[in-house]
Amino acid sequence: MNNATITDAATGKERSIKILIVEDDRGISDFIIPELEHEGFITRLAETGRQALEKFESEKPDLILLDVMLPELNGIEVLRRIREISNVPIILETARSEPIDRINGLNAGADDYIPKPFEFEELLARINALFRRISFSQPEGQTATELRNLKLHPEKMACSIKDNLILLSKTEYLMLRLFVESQGKVLSRNDIIVAIWGEGHYIDENTVDVYVGYLRSKISKFTDEEYIKTVRGTGYMMI
Repeated sequence: MNNATITDAATGKERSIKILIVEDDRGISDFIIPELEHEGFITRLAETGRQALEKFESEKPDLILLDVMLPELNGIEVLRRIREISNVPIILETARSEPIDRINGLNAGADDYIPKPFEFEELLARINALFRRISFSQPEGQTATELRNLKLHPEKMACSIKDNLILLSKTEYLMLRLFVESQGKVLSRNDIIVAIWGEGHYIDENTVDVYVGYLRSKISKFTDEEYIKTVRGTGYMMI
């Protein structure tokens, strides 16, 4: 598989990755669309939040590059609506000066974010890293992993607590799996960033805290047991 192709689940054959770009700034879309197509990706463009939802349904993209500031429906609302029905990878475009957009986006289920303005090389690196993570998260023949009452389900990108199924975003699942596989080991925030996003991929350490909070919130709905312990001044540990 090259960087712009994916194995089709229905046919088992490789095909080009389709990216839906949701961006109302023509200066940005006119810049990145030719660059992505030069790299071998198929692109589709939506310029409003409502168009994004319509094209998501009709085009069935493999990845969405989603701007936060959009007419009709903002990007966070588009993200929430898509997450109700799909785990399609979503990279959020956020203003560099507005960290609240990144936090809200991650809480709503974004897989990654890229601050504006950005270089195309950084966007391409984030797209490629995200698909490597997806490929890594779904190895053939992998069985569920259990820890006390918690069970991982890689085929569903989910976990369960006492038979209660909890759907996770890809990043949430990868982080939870990392914790389970590292049970009893203290992981620093940087350890987690490198394991999930890759070496040299800039992610604010607060992003780790956001995802841990999100995992804890989902797990706590079904159990009072503590699974992810905060190690003050260091990071986190699965207990």
